[in-house]
Amino acid sequence: MPVITLVGYRGTGKSTVAAALAARLGCEWVDADVVLEERVGTSIAALVRERGETTFRDEESTILAELLASCAGVLATGGGVVLRPLNRERLRAHGRPILWLTASCAVIRRRLAADPHTASRRPALAGADPLDEIDTTVAHRAPLYREVADAMIDTGAFEPADVTGRIVEWLASGAVPGRLWEDAC
Repeated sequence: MPVITLVGYRGTGKSTVAAALAARLGCEWVDADVVLEERVGTSIAALVRERGETTFRDEESTILAELLASCAGVLATGGGVVLRPLNRERLRAHGRPILWLTASCAVIRRRLAADPHTASRRPALAGADPLDEIDTTVAHRAPLYREVADAMIDTGAFEPADVTGRIVEWLASGAVPGRLWEDAC
């Protein structure tokens, strides 16, 4: 089981924070989206375009179950992993503690627009530009992230090193699964 699992919308820093956190904790880290792309042999955007979102979500669920059983470090999940009730159950049962990384829609939009991989790796799930669906998708997913989270931190308010330090402090203070800790920004 993971030392800690990170959930949150795309562009909130899950991969960046996972790498930094694993380095601080002296453990491995795994990016579920990277594992998925390696497994299917194509980008998530191409998978969704060629085989549909349902196929992508099926693969995502399978990989989540495998990683929750095998990851002994920090697990960065895909942004939509919380959409399926079974995934939320799996996260609560085997992924704790779970940290929800948040950022304002403006910060997410700015990060995704600056990321040269957004168009090739991050599919527009509503059929529009990925930058156009941020507000609606974040609002839809927020209750699902909250449902599984043991803690949340706004990554838009801090540099990755500061986010990592706050998480390490939270873990050292005796993170309590099932009781939401919200980092004051």
